Amino acid sequence: MSILSGARIIVGVAGGIAAYKAADLVSKLTQAGALVDVVMTERAREFVAPLTFSALSQRPVWADLWEPTGAAAARHIDLGRAAQLILVAPATANVIARLAHGMADDMLTAIALASSAPLVIAPAMETHMLAHPATVANLATLRERGAHIVPAEPGRLASGEVGTGRLPSTATLLGAARLVLGSGGDLQGRRVVVTAGGTQEAIDPVRFIGNHSSGRQGFALAEVARDRGAAVTLIAGVTALATPYGVTRIDATTAATMRDAVLAACVGADALVMSAAVADFAPDAVAEHKIKKREVAARDGADMTLRLRRTPDILSELDAARGQFPGLVRVGFAAETRAVQAAARDKLARKGLDLVVANDVSQPASGFGSPTNAVWLVRRNGELTELPLLPKETVAEHIWDEVVALLPTRAARA
Repeated sequence: MSILSGARIIVGVAGGIAAYKAADLVSKLTQAGALVDVVMTERAREFVAPLTFSALSQRPVWADLWEPTGAAAARHIDLGRAAQLILVAPATANVIARLAHGMADDMLTAIALASSAPLVIAPAMETHMLAHPATVANLATLRERGAHIVPAEPGRLASGEVGTGRLPSTATLLGAARLVLGSGGDLQGRRVVVTAGGTQEAIDPVRFIGNHSSGRQGFALAEVARDRGAAVTLIAGVTALATPYGVTRIDATTAATMRDAVLAACVGADALVMSAAVADFAPDAVAEHKIKKREVAARDGADMTLRLRRTPDILSELDAARGQFPGLVRVGFAAETRAVQAAARDKLARKGLDLVVANDVSQPASGFGSPTNAVWLVRRNGELTELPLLPKETVAEHIWDEVVALLPTRAARA
């Protein structure tokens, strides 16, 4: 279940042109199961009608602290107390200044002052306004108080100029919300390393040996670990997926570079989940230039023989050097097409792993590139749990549950 499901979130919408983008944010939060209360400033209502947000959130929109019934004046206390997160997007220079100086002269700032919920601020404004010393100082003040600032993005602005000041994408804002809500989770204070995607081993400058891994399971593991409070290092092979917000990414597209990245990242780490599909073999020699068919035919005949060498076995090297990684919980993956359970047990024993996640990649919807997976969890004590076809995010939750159960023992042993 997503950390957003059931979360009480206030989305504050300030009066900038980017206010229209907040509609997509509210929609996506609501679709994820969050209970979203939208609070608009007076100027925001000149850009987007409150009815838009009410329709998307299926909840009332709060805007006027001074409406004649007095209900809003009392309601801001209740909203502030109930909120688990206050996300201001877009945050204009004016709203940032008023939040930094503790003003409470409208519904949004009154709620922020009355709430102990964490505050996430996504600035969006003209480049020079964002870079002005007053705005910089106000953001620094809010950051010092514990607010999480989501940096504005570069690009074309409403003025027609190009610069930094665009509201971050909805995906980024959702990631920031999940990161902050996950603070205090069962992986808080832990450093974890996740590998994802496939590797490519060059034959010549234009050809390579690779596999079908998309990296989706590994990226889901990284996001779920972040949502549970971990500091995550994601070592990514070849993948088209965007880096999850709040996750440190290292690109490693060959088995050798991934080995080096994993060994370095695991120093001082609490857990490694090795979900990358690392090539077992690579060409013994890489041609300097593109190999031409006619040149091969002239030299060797119609066919070409490619000599392969073994690539580094990362998990075996970690096992051999286990003294350098005290307390590290190690999880491996076994992507098989036959005798899946036997292969997983063999891998677990040979490589000294704590857990192996095995799947039959020949099965529909359970292989590379699919949003779902059906796996077996094979433990050191011989126990085995079969998980049915599930979203990869749910599979990731189960894997981290296993890791969390292993961490106290490993920490004590270390």
